[in-house]
Amino acid sequence: MEITKNQLKRYSSLLEEWIPKEASIAIAVKDQYIYYYAGEHDLQLKEGQKVQPGSIADVVLKSGCRAEAVLDDNLFHIPYYGVGYPIEINGEDAVLVVILPPQHSVKKFQPFRFLTGKKEDEWKPVSIEKIEYMESLQKKTWFYTEGETYKTTISLKDLQKRLPDNFIRIHRSYIVNISFIDRIIRDFSSNLLVVLTNGTELPVSQSYMAEVRSVLGF
Repeated sequence: MEITKNQLKRYSSLLEEWIPKEASIAIAVKDQYIYYYAGEHDLQLKEGQKVQPGSIADVVLKSGCRAEAVLDDNLFHIPYYGVGYPIEINGEDAVLVVILPPQHSVKKFQPFRFLTGKKEDEWKPVSIEKIEYMESLQKKTWFYTEGETYKTTISLKDLQKRLPDNFIRIHRSYIVNISFIDRIIRDFSSNLLVVLTNGTELPVSQSYMAEVRSVLGF
C-alpha cells in the first residue's frame, strides 16, 4: 500500500487550526502506526509500531466509531487523553488519534459536590472541599479528611472525571486537593514529594511530573 508522507501530513494539517501545541497526532492502518507527529505531550510512538490492545487506536479500529478516553500510564508510561477518528486510506480502514494531556478531557458531568464514604458500618456524605487526598490501595479507593478515613466504591479513574479543578492526580495511586498542599520537596533520590498541611508526604510519579509542573506552575 503506497502512502506518501504528504498524504499523511494532509490529515494532520487539517487539525492544526484547533488542536493545541501540546497535541501529538498518530495515524494507524490495520494493526500498526504508519505516521506520528510528536507534540509536547509525546507518547514516543514509532512508525511501524504495533497498535496496543486497549489503546484509543485499537478501540476505533475494532469498532469503526469515534472514541475518546483518558488512559493511565499502563500502555505508554505516560497518561493521556485521546480522541480517535475512523478514516480511510487507500481503501483501508484506518484511525487518526489526537493525543493530549489528561486535563484536556471534556467533563461530561457536573463535578462532585460531596462524596459518601463508608467507615465501619456507617456511611457519611463529605463535602468535596474537605477531602485532602484520595488513594487507590489494594483495589479499593479511600479518601482522607480531618484525620478520618473513608472508603468509596468509585475508582480514581472515574473520580478524576468529576472532580473540581483544585484536584490533581500526582500518581497512579493518588489524587490530591491542591488546597491542602503545604509544599513540594525532593526526597533523597531527587524525586518530588507533595507535603500536605497535615504532614502527609505523597510521591509524584514520573508519569505525572509534567502535568503537576504545568498545573502548579513551577
